[in-house]
Amino acid sequence: MSNKVFTVPKRRKREGKTDYRFRMRIIRIGQLRLVIRRSLKNIWGQIVEFHPDGDRVLFSAHSRELLKFGWKLNKSNTCAAYLTGLLLAKKIKKELKCAVDIGFNVSVKGSCIYAFVQGVVDGGLLVNCDKKVVPSVERLRGEHIVAFAKLLKSDKSEFERQFGGYLKNGLDPEKVPVYFEEVKKKISGL
Repeated sequence: MSNKVFTVPKRRKREGKTDYRFRMRIIRIGQLRLVIRRSLKNIWGQIVEFHPDGDRVLFSAHSRELLKFGWKLNKSNTCAAYLTGLLLAKKIKKELKCAVDIGFNVSVKGSCIYAFVQGVVDGGLLVNCDKKVVPSVERLRGEHIVAFAKLLKSDKSEFERQFGGYLKNGLDPEKVPVYFEEVKKKISGL
C-alpha cells in the first residue's frame, strides 16, 4: 500500500478555464490583463483588473458588436478578430499597458488571437507581443479569402458550397477587403 497523496486541482483548472500559474505571474507584476477568448462563432476580449475579492472587468468588446458598424461576414475569422480588438482599444480612449491572457487556447502563429492583439495595438494599447506571431496585413484585411474565392470560381458548385453564407446575404467574397476597410473606418472614427 502506498502513501501517495493526490491533490485534486481547483475546479476552474479542471474545467480548462483558468491557468493559475500565468495568473499569479501577472498579479505579481501588477499589470492589467487583456483576456481574449474565442468560440466557434465569436471572439471577445476584456481588460481585467485583479482585486482580492474578485477580478473586475474594466472594458470589453465582443465580435457581435461589429454588426452595429455594418459587418455582415463571419464574426470569428481573422478580419473580425482584428476589428474587435480595434473596437476594444477605441472604447478605452487612453493608453493602458496590458499582458495578454489567452487562457488555455493554444498559441499559434498568425491565429485569430494574435489578430485581436494587433487590433488592440493599432488602437493604441501597450501590449507586449512579438511581431513574428501576428498575421500579415494582407491576412488581416481578408485578402486570403479573395484568393481562395478566385481559385474556386471555376467550380460553381464548390464555390457556392464554400461561400453560400456570403452569397445568401448578397455579399461578394472577392470584396472582403473593401468591407473590412469600411468597418475599420467606422470604428476608427469613435
